[in-house]
Amino acid sequence: MTQSLNPRTDDAQTAARINRIAADAVLLGRDVAEVAGALDALEQHIDAQMSLLQTARSAAETVQDANTRVLDGADRVSRSADVTLDLVEGTVAQLRETGAHAQTIAAWVRAAIARMEEINTTLIKVQSENAEIKSVAKQVNILAINAKIEAARAGDSGKGFAVVAEAINELSRKTAAAADGIGTAVGGLSTSVGALHDEAGAISQDANAVLTGAAGTDTALGRMVEGLKQTREAVSEITARAGEVNAANGRFAPAFRDMADGMTSTSAEVHQAAQKTQALILAGETIVQEAVELGGATTDDAFIRAAQGAAAEIGQIFESAIQRGQIAASSLFDSRYTAIPGTDPAQVMAPFTNFTDSVLPEVQERMLGLSQDVVFCAAVDRNGYLPTHNLKFSQPQSVDPVWNAANCRNRRIFNDRVGLRAGQSTAPFLLQIYRRDMGGGEFALMKDLSAPIFVNGKHWGGLRLAYRM
Repeated sequence: MTQSLNPRTDDAQTAARINRIAADAVLLGRDVAEVAGALDALEQHIDAQMSLLQTARSAAETVQDANTRVLDGADRVSRSADVTLDLVEGTVAQLRETGAHAQTIAAWVRAAIARMEEINTTLIKVQSENAEIKSVAKQVNILAINAKIEAARAGDSGKGFAVVAEAINELSRKTAAAADGIGTAVGGLSTSVGALHDEAGAISQDANAVLTGAAGTDTALGRMVEGLKQTREAVSEITARAGEVNAANGRFAPAFRDMADGMTSTSAEVHQAAQKTQALILAGETIVQEAVELGGATTDDAFIRAAQGAAAEIGQIFESAIQRGQIAASSLFDSRYTAIPGTDPAQVMAPFTNFTDSVLPEVQERMLGLSQDVVFCAAVDRNGYLPTHNLKFSQPQSVDPVWNAANCRNRRIFNDRVGLRAGQSTAPFLLQIYRRDMGGGEFALMKDLSAPIFVNGKHWGGLRLAYRM
């Protein structure tokens, strides 16, 4: 390789190369930041899908358990239906046999009623004939009395006729007495037969009611038998369908496991890629920093000088305040944070917060005028705690945590990668490239330039200057 004989040419070429390296490192940092952001989003999506998959898997297991219980319940119902069906069919048979006996009894009762009605008719005739007999006996008795009177008038010649008349009279009295007895007996018999008739009628009605009820019960039991048969068929259908669900779940389970294993593996690979990307980001940032320190020129030079100057100014402000007794050095470096109740996102107070609220706005608000691309300028301590933000980001909190997250960013701890490195770095400057969440799924690439703040030679934190690419 031919070397240049002009040292100035070599220096110019070296400077140009350093400039290109610095510019390329910035572009590399931008690209890697986009890749890192995409990997972060992909990792979040995978985590969400893993959660959904786990939910689906749990749901499938729940379905499997429920289906197993359905099968057990269907089996118990089927056995119970079989037992009940046997009992009902036996009851139907007994009822039908009882109905046959009831029909026989009802027929006998109806026949007995008919015979009783015939007996009652005969008794009525007997009573009628007996009444005729009593009437004739009464007439005979009258004739006998008349004959006795006539025999008495005839004297001795009528004595024989008087004996006959007396015999006839005696016969008529006995006949009348017998007729009375027959009438009484027939009346009692007629009353008894009537009562038997009425009882038989009641029995006949009861028998008819039994037959009617038996017929209704038989119909109801018939429907019950049919319903039990349909229930048994439905249970068989349920069992068959539950078996199909079990088989389907059996096929799902391996699929879920395979999907979960695949997503777990993919998640691990994405996580590894994200970690490697973070290493690339650090490498790119280091290249930019070293290129600038070697004299390389970038579009960030003006911002770097401004941030370094502002950080030095803040250090001097802190030192002067300590000298004046405005704040003790121990309080300025005290990192005991006290939570502010009711804040969301959480805000905290440090022993130096009120002090920084009084001295930092003058410097930080002035830095916003560097460029229209500057988004914010704020100092953070070594833990990423940002006590005093720009005025536009220091609004009183509302009841809406989403609005608070965007507008109430003071007094918060930003211990993410970018915020923590900005507070802990002691390098002359640190240029970080990251994706800022703008809300609604929108992201913007940002540069976070920080310079360390030293107070009497002790590292307090860093001044962050964020601007759009």
